[in-house]
Amino acid sequence: MSSDLPIRKIIHIDMDAFYASVEQMDNPELRGKPVAVGGGGTRGVVSAASYEAREFGVRSAISGMQARRNCPDLIFVKPRFDRYTEISKKIRKIFLDYTDLVEPLSLDEAYLDVTENKKGNPSATLIAKEIRDRIFNEIGLTASAGISINKFIAKVASDYNKPNGQKTVNPEDVLSFLEDLDIRKFYGVGKVTAEKMYQKGIFTGKDLKSKSLEYLKEQFGKSGRYYYYIVRGIHTSEVKPNRTRKSLAAERTFQENLSSEIFMLEKLKHIAEEVSRRLNKSKVAGKTVTLKIKYSDFTLQTRSKTLPYFINDKDIILDTAKDLLYQEKMSNSVRLLGISLSNLNTEKTIKQTASKENEVSVQLQFGF
Repeated sequence: MSSDLPIRKIIHIDMDAFYASVEQMDNPELRGKPVAVGGGGTRGVVSAASYEAREFGVRSAISGMQARRNCPDLIFVKPRFDRYTEISKKIRKIFLDYTDLVEPLSLDEAYLDVTENKKGNPSATLIAKEIRDRIFNEIGLTASAGISINKFIAKVASDYNKPNGQKTVNPEDVLSFLEDLDIRKFYGVGKVTAEKMYQKGIFTGKDLKSKSLEYLKEQFGKSGRYYYYIVRGIHTSEVKPNRTRKSLAAERTFQENLSSEIFMLEKLKHIAEEVSRRLNKSKVAGKTVTLKIKYSDFTLQTRSKTLPYFINDKDIILDTAKDLLYQEKMSNSVRLLGISLSNLNTEKTIKQTASKENEVSVQLQFGF
């Protein structure tokens, strides 16, 4: 069976509990203990958790209070993003020894296209193992990896043998791998979508594959097309070394809920200054200002306004955010405010080539 799709060898590297692992590496007293990076106070949020903490149900994004209830012996440490960035740069330097096609997703994960690599090694599996060994020996941290024919499958596979493991999905195994996959494991299928799929009898990739393109588009909108193709192993997105930033934001969670707009304006001033600082540091500007409001009952609301010109000045950002704040009356007291700038002047219009409607299968002659 043949295909017109490009055949690639893609590795997804994902550091294991990165922030927490850095803290345990730098402080031997934390090793082997449940550690959470983030705030442990009444308003704090967990940014990352060590594997020892995860055994007690401590996960990123849960409140510090909930984390402490789950694990009374939990040790909280303040995040040190400068240190995490320093380590991330060292890891990326290792990646670049193998290929220039490195697409960072965050400080702790990246895609690598090693179809043609600097080592002349035809085995993506062996390259992934060598990279993980180097990260451990040269830096002292463990990483997991997924290896396959495209970014989607590589990312799913990297989660299979965590921590400190890897999984290769060979071309001839792609379709069966996806058919057996729990729908919750599909990258891009969130909790809400998974529940909706369950209600419609879609529990595995095989169930998803049985649905027509028309049905999926009708039930899931634009995402329906994405689901239709990924379950067939079709994901043509290339590894892009220079990912274009789409937005830049800053937000604050408050120790006490704010009910007065006067106090909110004071907080927005500081947030606008931070956004402006980040924009100027990145040498970008944006047209669309979005105000993010999280109420005391945890409901989330966003309000946006697009200007006819690019801005990065703190006063203009603040004035626009003020307009959005007064756009409508607050429905409750507020626990978080955020400002983001999107529609940046770094963005490029990317022409999307039309996907083929016919089902295509993967070429098997691909030496992993």
